[in-house]
Amino acid sequence: MRAGVLGRGAASAAMLAILLAGASGCRHKVSKVQPPPQGLPPAPAPAPTATVEAVSPADLEYVQTHQPILSETGYATWYTAVPGRHTANGQLFSDWTMTAANRTLPMGSLVEVTNLKTGQSGVMRITDRGPFVEGRMLDLTIASAKATGVYTEGLARVRMDVYETPEPIDEGGRWCVQIGAFHDERAAIRMKEQLLEIYPGSKVIEFPGEKSWWVRIRPQADDRATAEYIAEHVHPAEGNAFLTRLD
Repeated sequence: MRAGVLGRGAASAAMLAILLAGASGCRHKVSKVQPPPQGLPPAPAPAPTATVEAVSPADLEYVQTHQPILSETGYATWYTAVPGRHTANGQLFSDWTMTAANRTLPMGSLVEVTNLKTGQSGVMRITDRGPFVEGRMLDLTIASAKATGVYTEGLARVRMDVYETPEPIDEGGRWCVQIGAFHDERAAIRMKEQLLEIYPGSKVIEFPGEKSWWVRIRPQADDRATAEYIAEHVHPAEGNAFLTRLD
């Protein structure tokens, strides 16, 4: 919002009052839907000196000259993080990088996201895991959300076109199941103990999210088929079970 040059005397005071009232009104242009908590365990990683550029001019050209290898539709929202947080791939999180979180695509996948209501689109890479909310496909950074028109709506139905993946989509990979969110740490611990009894040899941890607790189970060898079986057969007292790719 641009302010004109102020005059003197009563006219100046009146103009200042109008400008202040208008500036106050601008502060209410925020998303009505709050970004969901990621619920990711802290992953120790050396802090990079700068945020890595996620999308290059070559990536944009690739999207313009190739056909997608996979297309999915679903709901997208946006998220932010505390300063210094790292994404699941170890990169320093930035609100202003064209990246997104998805639960199952290989890390580093190149995707284009299109808002089905407005037609706005943006090219980005998958660098994080989530959203851990039932019925949602993508969490976008603020930059990605603004490019696709999701930021204003808070929650929007989108099409995700996948153009490039560092690893195969339908085979291999390292997989786990993330369960929650639990409002009580004791409930998360009980779920952890139950999973250790049912799936001996698996790695199970409980960890805090934002005002909640989560449980993550990694089957032996991070096997996908076993993780899919667990995700289908675990029925937590709170929250849901989410099949999640680690790599």
